[in-house]
Amino acid sequence: MEAKLRLEGIQSNLEMGSFDDRSMNEFVDESLFSPETNTGKIQPVRSLENGSVSSSLPSYGNKIIPNGVYRSIKTVVFSNKLNLLMPFGPLAIMVHNFTGNKAWVFFLSLLGITPLAERLGYATEQLAFFTGATVGGLLNATFGNATELIISIYALKSGMIRVVQLSLLGSILSNMLLVLGCAFFCGGLVFYKKEQVFNKATATVSSGLLLMAVMGLLFPAVLHYTHTEVHFGKSELALSRFSSCIMLVAYAAYLVFQLKSQKDLYVPLNEEENQSGDGDHDNDDSEDDEAPEISKWESIIWLSIMTAWISILSEYLVDAIQGASAAWEIPISFISVILLPIVGNAAEHASAIMFAMKDKLDISLGVAIGSSTQISMFGIPFCVVIGWIMGRPMDLNFQLFETATLFITVIVVAFFLQEGTSNYFKGLMLILCYLIVAASFFVHEDPTSDGDDKQLNT
Repeated sequence: MEAKLRLEGIQSNLEMGSFDDRSMNEFVDESLFSPETNTGKIQPVRSLENGSVSSSLPSYGNKIIPNGVYRSIKTVVFSNKLNLLMPFGPLAIMVHNFTGNKAWVFFLSLLGITPLAERLGYATEQLAFFTGATVGGLLNATFGNATELIISIYALKSGMIRVVQLSLLGSILSNMLLVLGCAFFCGGLVFYKKEQVFNKATATVSSGLLLMAVMGLLFPAVLHYTHTEVHFGKSELALSRFSSCIMLVAYAAYLVFQLKSQKDLYVPLNEEENQSGDGDHDNDDSEDDEAPEISKWESIIWLSIMTAWISILSEYLVDAIQGASAAWEIPISFISVILLPIVGNAAEHASAIMFAMKDKLDISLGVAIGSSTQISMFGIPFCVVIGWIMGRPMDLNFQLFETATLFITVIVVAFFLQEGTSNYFKGLMLILCYLIVAASFFVHEDPTSDGDDKQLNT
């Protein structure tokens, strides 16, 4: 009798049109798996509205998949104006195949990779919702640097060792000066009446790792320029490979320290937000803003698609670097240190500024300094080891000018971070420092840019 009354209520709702697809589906699931199914009382469901329930189930199942794909594409591809640059990627391939103009191929590939790098960061942020704050920060740093690592591996495969060294160096400089500087500057303008505060403990650990990376790059360069190698041409490479293995071990220990031993140091922000948001009407809005827009598996699929597309364009980009340098009369060092990292750091740049303007400076610092730490302690040693496997003499001797630039940059940023506060003036100073670095590389002629072929034969 109870089941009959319930079915009559459902039928009346169907006639009034007040049932949507989701509630209909929930009712059918409840009916199919209820204990009354075994007594044969489910038969009336099939007779409602001349079988309209059973006929609607297949149509619901067939519609949800196309609707989900359309919604995912709309969210990822059509929600950002920067994605208007995506067609330049296929255009670069067409120009390469039909004209062979290296300068245009490089320019179009650069434009095509920019939105892909930003969307790669977006998909990583969406995946981070399902992994937790600490693992999410690690994922952001890892996939945020995926573009630089992919470009570096293709350049290493082509024997362009100096491009690898300079692009990785430029990524570190861009993150530490330009990305962090813009985050401090924009956050300081929004909150100009106060100083923004971040966790000094994490900044100190990151600064220490960056100084360790500088030490790893400094000794091979000093060994080379003092001509004190035991075996000329071999000791420098052997020291670089040994130091790279040590740096990889140190980075692995840092990950264990970050994820296991001292994980509470890296997630203080959420607790502070929850405490400060009690009783505020804006709290509900912030929770809505921080809800994932796509599912976990959608994030993984989009990460795979973006990474594959970046890999394809990176091959054309690397192949056109020397032609673009000759056509535009711009040093390869400037292209590698300034232009390539700006494109590769598009995701970090946007994320760091956005979080700083929301007064989430710990996250901005984690994106900018965390990315620099990962490139210096993982990316560079990883490329040395990959070059070792490929038979390429990739070493840690970044030459005197580049090593000195990195050393001074790390010292300057460490001084800015030691107080644990930021304002727009500090951000402006970091941006101006980056302009000085960019101008220096524009007038700097790399003496070894043409020496890669000689290195390959040694």
